[in-house]
Amino acid sequence: MSSPFITVTELASLLSAAAAPIVLDASCVLHPAKFDGDYRRDSGRPRWLEAHIPGSQHVDVPTQFSDGTAALHYTHPTPQAIADELARIGIGETDTVVVYDTTGGLFAARLWYLLRWIGIDVRVLDGGLSTWIAAGSPVSIGDEPAAIPVAPWTVSVEHDAWITKDELLKRSESDARPLVCGLPAGSFTGAAPSRYARRGRIPGSVNVSSRELFDSDGTVRDDEFLRAAYAAEGVTGAEEVLLYCGGGISASANALTLVELGVTAVRIYDGSLEEWSAEESLPLELG
Repeated sequence: MSSPFITVTELASLLSAAAAPIVLDASCVLHPAKFDGDYRRDSGRPRWLEAHIPGSQHVDVPTQFSDGTAALHYTHPTPQAIADELARIGIGETDTVVVYDTTGGLFAARLWYLLRWIGIDVRVLDGGLSTWIAAGSPVSIGDEPAAIPVAPWTVSVEHDAWITKDELLKRSESDARPLVCGLPAGSFTGAAPSRYARRGRIPGSVNVSSRELFDSDGTVRDDEFLRAAYAAEGVTGAEEVLLYCGGGISASANALTLVELGVTAVRIYDGSLEEWSAEESLPLELG
């Protein structure tokens, strides 16, 4: 199985080929919570206008690739809704896509997860724009020509990518599948302020912070490090891995790194703590 990541060198080579991939910048600024319930988000488009990979286009995951009718911030759209949005921005069913961001890689991972769900050939640029620039690769400033839509197409491939709140509530204590929280340790223990209604973690879950799986330059850590980080929390890949975070974004980076290790049986609880913490009857653990 090929890596879900693509290097700067690989991407630069592909962009000079006749059948170049379509490059999407998924940057989105999600601010750290200063107090409980503090949810603030800004579009990453201004960052894209300041500097981006030539020919790329910025997409806004919260509005373009989330269900705007849902109560939660990042509820995944239907597969066909994703396909329709892709067609609108010029991406067909058989096109190759590379995604990146300038905001830590988490939103690139989210877009990767959504596109992979419906069978798109998609990879994440390892290290994002900063690594592209560090390699001396060219950047563009300002807007790009508007994308030319392609004919709408019907989703023909999708895999089981999501687990619901109800499924988690029905899990028995003997269920061998690990439930992994991808948030930083302070959010997992409840020591840090939460963007959502209550602090804490879903009982029975373990913590593998997705941010700790990437180096300071944004590149993914080596497979040995990734495997050890998961194994330390009992995640070996022998069983399906269930993932959650605050709203399904950090968990997507966990999914990305697990697929890098060859662990493809993963599902994300899309509602995550935003949905779980809003129901006072649902338990949360602290400490």
